[in-house]
Amino acid sequence: MIGNFTEENSVETVNTRMGDGIDPRLREVMAALVRHLHAFAREVELTQEEWEAGIAFLTVTGQLCSGERQEFILLSDVLGFSMLVDAINNRRPPGATENTVFGPFHVDGAPERQMGDCISLDGKGESCLFTGRVIDLHGEPIEGARVDVWSDNSEGFYSVQQPDLQDKWNNRGIFVTGADGRYEFVGIKPVSYPIPDDGPVGKMLAALGRHPNRPAHMHFLVTAPGFQRLVTHTFVGDDRWLGSDAVFGVKSTLVAPFEHVRDGRTEWRSPFDFVLVPVSQ
Repeated sequence: MIGNFTEENSVETVNTRMGDGIDPRLREVMAALVRHLHAFAREVELTQEEWEAGIAFLTVTGQLCSGERQEFILLSDVLGFSMLVDAINNRRPPGATENTVFGPFHVDGAPERQMGDCISLDGKGESCLFTGRVIDLHGEPIEGARVDVWSDNSEGFYSVQQPDLQDKWNNRGIFVTGADGRYEFVGIKPVSYPIPDDGPVGKMLAALGRHPNRPAHMHFLVTAPGFQRLVTHTFVGDDRWLGSDAVFGVKSTLVAPFEHVRDGRTEWRSPFDFVLVPVSQ
């Protein structure tokens, strides 16, 4: 039987207090959390003042969370934890399009638009034609794929960040592929932007000598019956922050061409195919 709590037996003392009839997965996760958390405190010889500062940091982080802002997700993002969880849960075979972070700015219920429509409702920014196919691992087109897209505006803000200045559906829309698997829409060439850095996470980044910027990207959520859900971005290849994304979301396979267009419908064109994986794999 474990005796009183000591520095040496702290993990065993805490973990043996769990009851017999609890969920096995909950037992596994919590036991590992206690084990690693206690190991962290021992490794750094955490002081009482540092512990109190950490509690204060987490308290303020929680107080800043609301329906419009999730500071804890932001914290997870900048620590690379969101990307690690994403990678663990989205291992895919070679040739499949890679996942990346979902981000906090998606809005459910975006309007389904006609193929080729423009999603930029304010008319600002450098126009860009986004085009390509949704295909399977064998290169065959996927019919009925829903391509949900969203991006910031020309000033680096998403519509949910400026509800009084932007239309709710500015730079958002859903497109459904036909038999050829093709998608096409007009948006703007995305611009880089800083994540919200006016809270505790921003102060932490500054203390660590890190910047808060994300490289320019277009968001895609691609779903189709019988295939795994794909959450990803396409990135602008010459962006200055591409090698130091504040949330570690960049993958080399997601850097897309952005080609200047002469005498065309738009100023830019960005072709990119999305390769989905069957749910059975």
